[in-house]
Amino acid sequence: MVRRQLSNPRARTLIEGAGEKKMLRQWVKSGAAHALCWSGTGKWIGSLAGRRNLPVVLGYHNVVERLPDTARTSIPAMLITRAMLERHLDWLGKRYQFVSLDELGDMLQTGASRTKPVAAVTFDDGYRDFYDHAFPLLRRKGVPAAVFVVTGLIGTGRKQVHDRLYLALAAAFLSHGRSPRDVARALGRLGIQAPEIPPHRLKHAAGMPFALTRALLETLPQAQILRVVEELESELDLEQSVEAAPEALTWEMVAEIRGAGMTIASHTRTHAFLTNEKRQRVLEEVVESRRELEKRLGTTVKHFAYPDGRFDDVTVPAVAEAGYRFAYTTCLHRDLSHPLLTIPRKVLWQNSCLDANGRFSPAIMSCQVNRTFDLIAGGCETRHSSALDGGAHTAKGSFQVTVP
Repeated sequence: MVRRQLSNPRARTLIEGAGEKKMLRQWVKSGAAHALCWSGTGKWIGSLAGRRNLPVVLGYHNVVERLPDTARTSIPAMLITRAMLERHLDWLGKRYQFVSLDELGDMLQTGASRTKPVAAVTFDDGYRDFYDHAFPLLRRKGVPAAVFVVTGLIGTGRKQVHDRLYLALAAAFLSHGRSPRDVARALGRLGIQAPEIPPHRLKHAAGMPFALTRALLETLPQAQILRVVEELESELDLEQSVEAAPEALTWEMVAEIRGAGMTIASHTRTHAFLTNEKRQRVLEEVVESRRELEKRLGTTVKHFAYPDGRFDDVTVPAVAEAGYRFAYTTCLHRDLSHPLLTIPRKVLWQNSCLDANGRFSPAIMSCQVNRTFDLIAGGCETRHSSALDGGAHTAKGSFQVTVP
């Protein structure tokens, strides 16, 4: 079980060693953020890339009460505590006017502006912990947030494929002592070649489960991901661990959230990474999700978020064909033919704005909101043309991508 992973001496040693390197990186990040923030260089860098003309749209995933009890059954980089989320919201509220996605969309369409900069807050995947922890906080503060839900999971008790994959790999490496070679052999039995992991994503061995989770999700269609998950779950007897994974909202919760004035939007039917799927599957994911939401909610669904922010010259036209007016990514690249279907977002988690002492840093938050670190690092690593990527898609178009 994944719950035993920290009792493994080898895993504990790896994590302790990784902690020293992490602290050093945090000191460097914290010092750079303060210098960039107080000198004004951070905002200047953002303005060079046109960031000043873009609204602030932030994204989150799991919202929890405490980290220690949940990090063992959730992907750590998707977690934020309710207290840390409140720090983020308080920082934003002093500098921006919170708007709904409908208000944001109208501003982008008409070019209208407000006296105060605007910000929108979104939550991906439709986890139940949004209802338990984020929803009461947002209502108390009057923040008109949006929730991008995976319709095929709502009220079913089934768990997200990426959560199941991470839990299975964490159990394999950290609880059962499997090596990368062991996992590669397991993949080979399924006819799947183990993907290469970029060195910068594998800063320490304890990060192998998450690094391999990312690599598999980025390269395989969902049908193959499910085969890997089912093989590992069966081999390692992970039934209890899967049950402990984050649950999805129910339709009753979705109705209550919408009734409180928040936006319910689409995040596909199954959370498949659309750039890994055939065009017909892409259409099914975006069309059926919108249709189900409109049937359940009795309203037009205008907004869509690409799973993992991944889009290309097939997925964007498919989203347009499905009838969405606005769609959101996780990088600064835009499709010039469909700018309103490639609206940038910045996704944050618990550690995104921490200084070297583990405290919330306004300077780092400022750099995150202005995308300063992203721009210094060179921006998005993803190529957004399926023709160039040689992926599952075969259609070609006049797709252009630019950092605004």
